[in-house]
Amino acid sequence: MAGGLDAIDLKLLKELRENARENIASLSKKLGIPRTTVHYRIKRLLDEGIIEKFTVKPNYKKLNLGTTAFILARYDPDAGVNQKEVAERIASLEGVYEVHIISGEWDMLIKVRAPSAEEIGKIVVDRLREIRGVGQTVTMVSFVTVKEEL
Repeated sequence: MAGGLDAIDLKLLKELRENARENIASLSKKLGIPRTTVHYRIKRLLDEGIIEKFTVKPNYKKLNLGTTAFILARYDPDAGVNQKEVAERIASLEGVYEVHIISGEWDMLIKVRAPSAEEIGKIVVDRLREIRGVGQTVTMVSFVTVKEEL
């Protein structure tokens, strides 16, 4: 069991990840526990920071952001700015959805969304590569998303 969570907590989290709008009565029936217990457990998971927030999963194609790309970037330590600052600056760019400082040959993994591969190119060439501290980049456009979680 993860960090003091029991099997019911884990099932509750799974149900909420699939549909955070599911009502207490329905969750109670699915989990086989009283509504007050479901309510208490959700409150406890929130209070303990296990659930950070409830959110939505947009349909990016319908929002005209159907092209996803992952960019590997190298940090240039000679630029006079630290790597975390560079990552935060990248994170503030429109179209950037995730920024990870990673280990290995590359220093950062960046997830971007845009209407087209051409627009992804503009993000990389016109904005990302202009940030002081960003060295070499490699962009990989996703053909199909098989699984993606919030």
